[in-house]
Amino acid sequence: MAGRHSQEKSYAEAAAAPAPEKPDSSDVTPAVPADVIYKLLGFTAAMIVGPIGMYFVTVDFGASSTVAGVTAAVTANVILFTYIYVAWLEDKEDREVAAKRKEKKAQ
Repeated sequence: MAGRHSQEKSYAEAAAAPAPEKPDSSDVTPAVPADVIYKLLGFTAAMIVGPIGMYFVTVDFGASSTVAGVTAAVTANVILFTYIYVAWLEDKEDREVAAKRKEKKAQ
C-alpha cells in the first residue's frame, strides 16, 4: 500500500491543480428535438382526454357502460396506432435523409 499511496496526488495538490480545459466546440443541441417532445405531449393529452371523453359522451347518448367502455378502449387504440404511425413516418424520413447524405459523401 505504501507504493500506491506515494503515486497518488494529495488533496491539496489536486485542489491546487488547474481545472482541465473545456473543449472549444461543445455540442449544445438537445438530445431530443422539440417537435418530438410536442408530438409526445399531444398524444399523451389525447390518450388521457380522448378515451375518458368518449366514455362520457357515449354514456350521455344513452348507451350502457359496457358499450361506453368498448368505445373508450377503441379510442385509446386508435390514438396509440396513430402515434406509432406518425413515429414510423418520422423515422422513415430520417432514414431517407441519412441515405441521401451518405450518397452525397460517396460522390
